[in-house]
Amino acid sequence: MARAFVGIGANLGDAAAQVRAAIAALAARPAVQPVATSSLYRTAPVGFVAQPDFVNAAAIVATSLEPRALLEVLLAIEQGFGRVRAFRDAPRTLDLDLLLYDDRVIDEPGLTVPHPRLHERAFALAPLVELDPQCVIPGRGLARDWLARAADQRVERLVSP
Repeated sequence: MARAFVGIGANLGDAAAQVRAAIAALAARPAVQPVATSSLYRTAPVGFVAQPDFVNAAAIVATSLEPRALLEVLLAIEQGFGRVRAFRDAPRTLDLDLLLYDDRVIDEPGLTVPHPRLHERAFALAPLVELDPQCVIPGRGLARDWLARAADQRVERLVSP
């Protein structure tokens, strides 16, 4: 079984409820077993900032799926939650990102692991570091060191999922 980190976020509708429901949807999928989930975090939007705050979390999952197959599961769950990709960084009902997959580095069309902007985004790093303070981003180093560099980004811990 591989260990993967999945970033979870939403900012449309009841975002906290959608994040919690996404964790349940992950658990309901064959070959994907959530091992741990982070607290929920309220975070400022990145990129297109004229939108509501996000609620973010992360989950560690154990999976027998290869990275591309796991990504397809994540995209299917997003679709089930009504995700529309209107433009980059648009508001969303649900966003599921494959952040890390074991210590693998993958750069293929449509699949980049570690997530290409993971090391720049406090909204992804804070829940990741909560789950694993020793987490290493392959090719970049400790996630907590990158989180310290992103201290200017607003991240407010809310509650456990």
